[in-house]
This record gives sequence, structure tokens and C-alpha cells, in this order.
Amino acid sequence: MPEALPAREEIPPSLLDHEQWLCWREENRDGKSTKIPINPSTGEFASTTDPETWTGFETARERATFEDGLGFVFTDDDPFVGVDLDDCRVPETETTQEWADIVIETLDSFTEISPSGTGFHVLVEGDLPDGRNRKDDLELYETARFFTVTADHVAETPTTIQPRTQALRSVYEEYVEPKREDDSTNDTPKSTPTRSLDDDELLQKAKNAANGEKFQSLWKGSTSGYESQSEADMALCSLLAFWTGGDSRQMDQLFRDSGLMREKWDEQHFADGSTYGEKTIERAIEGTSEFYDPAGTADEPPEVETGVTTTELRERETKRLERIEALEARLTELMETNEELKAELEAERERRQALEEELESLQEENESSLFGWR
Repeated sequence: MPEALPAREEIPPSLLDHEQWLCWREENRDGKSTKIPINPSTGEFASTTDPETWTGFETARERATFEDGLGFVFTDDDPFVGVDLDDCRVPETETTQEWADIVIETLDSFTEISPSGTGFHVLVEGDLPDGRNRKDDLELYETARFFTVTADHVAETPTTIQPRTQALRSVYEEYVEPKREDDSTNDTPKSTPTRSLDDDELLQKAKNAANGEKFQSLWKGSTSGYESQSEADMALCSLLAFWTGGDSRQMDQLFRDSGLMREKWDEQHFADGSTYGEKTIERAIEGTSEFYDPAGTADEPPEVETGVTTTELRERETKRLERIEALEARLTELMETNEELKAELEAERERRQALEEELESLQEENESSLFGWR
């Protein structure tokens, strides 16, 4: 249960007009904090792409008393953009890094302190420029994501959400937009190209593609047709590699929103310090020969070997049936043994009953003999 939930009057009024509220639950995964969206109506997991798992503010706030906090989902149907500034504030001294101060001042809209106290959330109205949406400790998103909402308002900022499209562009160009290759100050990883689709567009295209059924199944968390979840993870990452153009950051961001996300994703499994998720993404990109091209030269993902073949499935099914038959035979054997044990137990009970009756008879005879002697 959170220490203090925001009251209705502390929330920017424009957010209250939208039934896009959910709760969140914090999980520690290999020392890293992960916030899981929760459906306020059911207490089960929510999805940032399924409106049926969201509610109005009051319902979400009531449920949040049993969770870790409140959240608001960004969609294409609202005007909001969330700007997330991480690891830029020292709670003990309440000091802020200079770059974060500049971003907050530039956007000049409702700003709150994040749940951890080490960052900020800025909410604005506007449109994000096309391209990547994250670099270092700054992330901007406007759809298919949720913001934790604390309403721990930063006093120097407006109490309402302001229209700031131009300010957003300025922040994007200064802190997020990849620099040109001939720029000597370029520090954008070569392995992270500029993406051509935002998250929502990508998901729609992937679901409507020729192999969209496979994508949707994996996206929802199904591992059907795969020997292990690791194979399913690789299958989804291979498809994401195509649609993101090999953008490792966007792949990671999307995978975390999928039904396959689990604790293992952030665990260090390799000698070089790489996590399971990082290595899965790396291998998926290396194994992808072509990427989505908005010009149309590659607008459908190739049929890569992301799952198993029919022959392999048949072999696995045969082995599975053999295991079932062996288990059934063992069960039959155990049942027969059980019947034998039951019969032995019943015979033992009868012998015990006979002995008890014999003992009782002997005691009576002994008592009669003693009484006669006296």
C-alpha cells in the first residue's frame, strides 16, 4: 500500500476527463525496479493497449490502496505527452542535475516528482516528432505506455497541463534526436538506428502483417509451438527486430510491454555482464537479414525460423505421447500396488481385531480365576 495517494484535487483536471487510469505494482528484478500495470476492476494484470483494463480515476484510486500506486495510460485519442526524466534528482538534498532543470524550464508544464524521488515526470499537450523517443535518462512517449502518477507537484511549475508542441521539439532536438554521422560529437550507438515507426504504429502493422497471428500470439505471452519460453522470446524479438529496423532500445521497450516479459529478462547470464534480455535482442538483430522499409522494399517480415518446424513438432508430440504412456503405465502399477496394500491392511486389521478379542477373553478368564481363589 502506498504511503499517500494523490487526492482528486491534486490531479490536473484534464487528466480526470479520461478513463485511462490503472494501478501499478512494483517488483524487484535482479536489483532493478519494474512497475507492472494492474487492472483496477479485477486486480489482474493490465495492458497499455487494452482499454478494457483501464477505469476512471476514482475506481483506480480505490484499488490503489491495495497496490503501490496510480498510473495513467497515454493513447492516440488524448493530447498528452509524458516526459520522463530519470536519475537526475537527489532526494536527500532535493538538488537537480542541470540538464533536467533546463528540460523542466523549457517545457513549463505540470511537473511531479517520480515515485522513487530520483526523477521527474512532465506532462504536456502536443505532438512528438517522428523517430526515436529515448536517449540516456530522458524518455518521451504519447501512446501505448503508462505514467505512474504521484501528484507530488514541483512548486515552480504550472498546476495544469500546458500545450507545448514547440517546446517538445526543442527538447527532442537537443537531447534525443540522433546527430549526423559526420558530427564529431556524435555519441549515438551505431547499433541503434533511428526508427521509422512509433510503438503504436509498429504494433498495428505487426498484427496486420501476413504472420500477424503469430505476432499477436507471442505478444500476448503464448509459448504454444515452442519448446521453451526462451525460444518464444527469441521469436518475438526476431519479429521486433524487423519492425523496429534493429533498434535495440525500442525492441527492449516493446518486449517489456509484452506478455512474455518475466524476471529473467533483466538477469545477468553472461560473463561480459550482459543480461538475458540484452543478449536475446543482440542475437535477434544479428539473425535478421532485412528490416522494415517504409518505402516498400521490405514491408513484410520474412519467414525467419523463429519457431519450430512441423517435423520437429511431430517428433516432440511423439515423445510427449510416449512420456504420457509411460506415466499411465506407472500410474496403473501404482494403483495395483495400492490395491494390494489395501488388502494387506484390511487383513492386518482383522488379525488385530482377533488378537484384541482373544486378549479380552484371557483377561476375563484371569479375573474369574483370581476371584475364585479369594
